Amino acid sequence: MMGSISRPVTEFCLDVYNKLNRNAEDTNIVFSPMSISVALALVHLGAKNNTAVQIEKVLHVREAAGRTSLGSDLESAAPDTESERSQERQPSLSQCNKDGDLNHKEFQTLLLQLQNLGERYVLNLANNLFIQQGFELQQKFLMCTKELYGAMLQTVDFHGAVEAARIKINSWVESETQGKIKELFAPGVIDAHALLVLVNVIYFKASWEHKFEEQKTVERDFRLNQNEKKPVQMMYQKGPFKLGYIEEMGAQVLELPYAQKSLSMIILLPGDMADGSTSGLEQIESTMTYENLMLWASSEHMFETTVEVYLPRFKLEGTFNLNEVLQEMGMTDIFTESKADLSAMSFAKSLVLSNVIHKTYVEVNEEGTVAAAGTGAVIVRRSLPLTEVFMADHPFLFFIRHNHSNTILFFGKLCSP
Repeated sequence: MMGSISRPVTEFCLDVYNKLNRNAEDTNIVFSPMSISVALALVHLGAKNNTAVQIEKVLHVREAAGRTSLGSDLESAAPDTESERSQERQPSLSQCNKDGDLNHKEFQTLLLQLQNLGERYVLNLANNLFIQQGFELQQKFLMCTKELYGAMLQTVDFHGAVEAARIKINSWVESETQGKIKELFAPGVIDAHALLVLVNVIYFKASWEHKFEEQKTVERDFRLNQNEKKPVQMMYQKGPFKLGYIEEMGAQVLELPYAQKSLSMIILLPGDMADGSTSGLEQIESTMTYENLMLWASSEHMFETTVEVYLPRFKLEGTFNLNEVLQEMGMTDIFTESKADLSAMSFAKSLVLSNVIHKTYVEVNEEGTVAAAGTGAVIVRRSLPLTEVFMADHPFLFFIRHNHSNTILFFGKLCSP
């Protein structure tokens, strides 16, 4: 059942990546497609008519509804008695799962799973809507956003005290991310005309199933492109890992599991081109469809073998104002005063979405993502005669996947550690 949300999130992920990547040739990128999808699903609860339909299209849940049981049966003329019966059983939630093709229950189920990954994980995902004071909000909307997404709505005074509003939003973000994300909004970014600002942050910290030993980390060159390199702290470990090849382009795919294999980081490492350049990255990007990504990273496509892994330490923060990206993807009405229909959120006719801000923080080091103390027993493994080398010393793509639901939580490109 959970796999059904994996496809829309992955397709949305590739759309967003392609848009962000257009003017980011040598720039690192990191974002959380799952987290942004949840934030948009939250707004969808307040949207009606075409405004809601556009969100469903952008999130790829409209086509999914035809493919799987993701859609609710409320749209069809003959109501399905089974779904009516199940809705009577859960009075409060059926009120929240509205008509249309977006199944809020599935997002909620996934969020609950992600909140219970165990003590070796910290995954803080927070959504907040900041609305101009004076707008009266619908009780049902407030109830459902809290119930389904744990989101809190806060009123601020953008018009009269934009600086105070900015400080309030920033301090909320800082507390939700354990102090890692200090100033989400720089002065001047929020406009005094703002009415509704959606803020979505995600903070991730976890331990590798097999840690890298710190004393094996050495300085090595990372090749930024054909002519430039820079020294980086390159971590090293040798052990059994799942490795795959993308034959067509000589790329390697490595799976690095986090604790208890609940999540994994998948790295897509381009092969070296015959001329020594590393433009294999664009080759991967241009053939990266949902089907290919699933195939490349599937267990069937990989084999477990002894691998010598060289991976740079890196810390990535991505902050994006997604307004433009979402409008290009087809979510236009919600930003336009004459067209936005947020009547399920507020009685005010003039309410539009002013900004969608997303921030991701991911750190990768020997322990996992953020260092934590603790010693484990040392296991000596027989070395197999066949050892593969996975040398991540040039730009690569990576994503962090929730293995049970096959959902991409983070997606990124590392060009310069």
